[in-house]
Amino acid sequence: MTVHLVYPHQNRISAPHVIGYKLSEELRKHFDVVTHEWDSIKTITPNTGDILIGHPHPIPFTIFRNSSKVTGWKRVIIMQPYNSDFTQVGYLDDVIDRCDLFLAITGDYWFNNIKDGATLRWLPKMVQLNLAVDRAQFPKVKMAFNPAGSRKYLYIGNDHRGKNLSYLSSIATRLTEYEFAWAGKGATYPGLKRLGYVDFSTAEGRQVAASYDFMITVGKADANPTTILEALSWGLIPICTETSGYSNEHGILNIPNDDVTSACSILSNLQFADASYLSSLTEAGSLLLESKYNWPKFLSVVLASLTSEASPLITAKAAHNRFQLNRATLKMAAKLLVNNFVRAWGR
Repeated sequence: MTVHLVYPHQNRISAPHVIGYKLSEELRKHFDVVTHEWDSIKTITPNTGDILIGHPHPIPFTIFRNSSKVTGWKRVIIMQPYNSDFTQVGYLDDVIDRCDLFLAITGDYWFNNIKDGATLRWLPKMVQLNLAVDRAQFPKVKMAFNPAGSRKYLYIGNDHRGKNLSYLSSIATRLTEYEFAWAGKGATYPGLKRLGYVDFSTAEGRQVAASYDFMITVGKADANPTTILEALSWGLIPICTETSGYSNEHGILNIPNDDVTSACSILSNLQFADASYLSSLTEAGSLLLESKYNWPKFLSVVLASLTSEASPLITAKAAHNRFQLNRATLKMAAKLLVNNFVRAWGR
């Protein structure tokens, strides 16, 4: 029996590759494993007892979509980030009926609020899968907080529309007396100090992280970014909107979504919070990683799904516009074609 894993899987410390890499290493302890690029245009033909698990691509005719249509699989399991923004995840409605389970990499906020009628029908097949962080790869670097009134905020990531950087920009341009920095690639946003790409696997990158006090992310449709967990491991205090997936977690602070005045009030108060209170938050965050957001728990859920016989029935799908031919999808399709050409040319 072979497990075919369709997921980014390079040996990197950041998501999504760290997910595929960590999982493939664990699965090889139990099964024969073949890893596949999630944007490949090909079809896997299974041998008896083989399992397909991974991330369907939004573009049709890609490997998971094609392969899930082939008979002979023992198990077919979706594993990918989930939020209830149907424009992001709606393409799964064409795939999920051919699958046994959907391991939804998502925070409590999204899993506890599956109210959109278009995704509600998926719920019987859905299993919540919390993300994880390897603390050895993100050692504690924050040993003391900056002085009151001089504390700094760091955003790590891209400017995908779900990250809601225009909102963060609105906050930063209101609180001009404090530093808001951005480590990542994308367009320019007022109020955000551009650091560009930072390699946090290096001593230099960790030194950058250590100079900040808070990691802030304000997604409006973000499954559960690993940057929150990385910040906890470094000893920074994460601040996020509930629509970043994390809510009511001791050690992770929430600010409201699309309420600049209230968000600024919370952030301003943190500038002058007692250092002992901030230290208690970092201790709570450390316990959160040990109890909930770690690789043994992540991997145990995946392994259980592979050996389970669960394959719940779901209601028939309704008619939806699942694939929109817009600039974003055209750009994604063009990149997919280039990647496949490069792989073919390199053989």
